[in-house]
Amino acid sequence: MQKYVQSVYKHDPFHLFSTEHVVTLAIIALLAILLFLFQERVKQPRASRSVRTSLPLQLSDLSVYLSAIMLVTKSRKLFVFLFFAGIGSSIQALATPDLGMFSFPHIYILFFISHGSVFLSCLLMAVIGTNRMGQRSLWVTVLLVNVYGVCIFLIDRWLGANYMYLTKKPGGSSLLDVLGPWPWYIVSAEAITIASFFILYLLYRIFKK
Repeated sequence: MQKYVQSVYKHDPFHLFSTEHVVTLAIIALLAILLFLFQERVKQPRASRSVRTSLPLQLSDLSVYLSAIMLVTKSRKLFVFLFFAGIGSSIQALATPDLGMFSFPHIYILFFISHGSVFLSCLLMAVIGTNRMGQRSLWVTVLLVNVYGVCIFLIDRWLGANYMYLTKKPGGSSLLDVLGPWPWYIVSAEAITIASFFILYLLYRIFKK
């Protein structure tokens, strides 16, 4: 290596289109051709594809983290939000899981434990807590879920993703298949969400009485 960095160069001068020159140009040309042929893969690297599918942005995923905070802080506001949004989204996720090609055990166990824990955490807080909820809490949760949905829709458009299934239906059969095409299934899902919140509210009132 020392001979290449010495102050006085004692080797042959550069020759135009010598073997070394031609081989170097050929390598650069080959890399340019490969870059052109595989441009779609370059535009969509693996990390980018992961960002579009693996961020915890689904409402049920967010509920997993919020339920842990709720249990530690005993927050009434988090309990009210999670009683509707957390239980509702977790029941939907547990009943119609979107696990793609994964089956037992893989992420199967983690998925059901995490989403099941949201359901059980909310029930635990309902049993041991003295929190009271009125219909205003229900509508505040509906508003918050919709604001979150708008934010996720903008993120979906930015990343080319489909979190909360706001840009298209998930692959394979799902509950959304019977709710019409996009964007009408979003309207139908909104109505179902509000109806499920009312059912949860009535069950809570009956339970507390």
